Amino acid sequence: MTQIPSRIVYAARASAEGGRHGRARSEDGILDLALTAPKETGGAGTGTNPEQLFAAGYAACFQGALGLVGEKEGIDTAESVVESAVGFGPEGDSFAITVELFATIPGVDADTAQRLAEAAHEVCPYSKATRGNVPVTVTGQAA
Repeated sequence: MTQIPSRIVYAARASAEGGRHGRARSEDGILDLALTAPKETGGAGTGTNPEQLFAAGYAACFQGALGLVGEKEGIDTAESVVESAVGFGPEGDSFAITVELFATIPGVDADTAQRLAEAAHEVCPYSKATRGNVPVTVTGQAA
């Protein structure tokens, strides 16, 4: 099912040249990174790569979703930490990714942390975008 926002409040614009051996820039110039393939895939590993960018974006987005669901339940998740691991590997004639999310939430028990993480996974825009295409594992952890 395609999910379309009722209105666009912000549009991020970026460009990349040279693929995994080039450069990525945001339209406003705030993001300007050299790209290199990781050593594990035969690259130099001296710059960032698309998987790192995706992992950072997903973690930040998921953190926001966690705050939203925590607020609805009266639970402060401001001090929580979300870690994202994006795996990359061959799939058929091309490549695919996997995602593991770990949300560590202070002040709650393990069951509550897991429940909040699962609820965040339902509302996070990255989770919605990957659902049905990318295997995503979500783990909530008490701190």
